Amino acid sequence: MKQVEVSILGQVYMLGCPDGGETLLNAAVASVDKEMTTIRDAGKVKARERIAVLAALNVAYQLAERAATPPCATAALAAPGVDLDALLRRVDDALGEDGQLL
Repeated sequence: MKQVEVSILGQVYMLGCPDGGETLLNAAVASVDKEMTTIRDAGKVKARERIAVLAALNVAYQLAERAATPPCATAALAAPGVDLDALLRRVDDALGEDGQLL
């Protein structure tokens, strides 16, 4: 395990990181730093501890949202120009009147 120096909200931290995990760690640090900076810059919360808790809740909520969205729905919604109504009509046509594919 290697030590990686990161900065979150202007404060430097030394974090342990598994070999090859630097990219994921840096992405996580960037996400946390962005959330904390957004909360701090909004000016409603001043205490670092409260900013950290709110940022953690925001990140956890975003992860829960992603986990609750089926992967195929995420891909369909992300694809530009996809006509979801047309796709649903094709599925309905394929299923037929009894609603069963086979």
